[in-house]
Amino acid sequence: MNRRALLLFLLASLLPAATLAQGAAKLPKPGPKDLCPVCGMLVSKYPNWIATIVYKDGHAHHFDGAKDMFKMWFEPAKYVAGHKREDMAALWVTDFYNLQPVDARKAWFVVGSDVLGPMGHELVALASREDAADFLKDHKGRRILTFEQVAKDLPFRLDDGKF
Repeated sequence: MNRRALLLFLLASLLPAATLAQGAAKLPKPGPKDLCPVCGMLVSKYPNWIATIVYKDGHAHHFDGAKDMFKMWFEPAKYVAGHKREDMAALWVTDFYNLQPVDARKAWFVVGSDVLGPMGHELVALASREDAADFLKDHKGRRILTFEQVAKDLPFRLDDGKF
């Protein structure tokens, strides 16, 4: 491989990470009075659990955990009139280990662990499959799920302690 091809390959492989980091850098932080639209809790009191949905127009809703974010994802109009899934541009969750924003669609979620969020049993977000496997083992988790594997009823079952 010549030097030019190698340089183009490296640049292309770094571009998605740079774009993701740029998106996280633009992620609005919840203010001191921002309430979770699902449960009404003050979100800023729980910075280690913050999840955020950013809309195409730049508006954002913050949540006290991924569990409530998923409730909104599945039924946005139930929680905020006039909001639709089609208008959602990005979904972010806070990684349990490094406390940094992670694209929710690329995160791994552990359910049934001994770690509780602000509202009890939670979908604990992790940035990698390896971190999720370690967390599952260290915290007696039951399952690891991708974003697509989170079923509509799971956040409500977690409220009842059912995994």
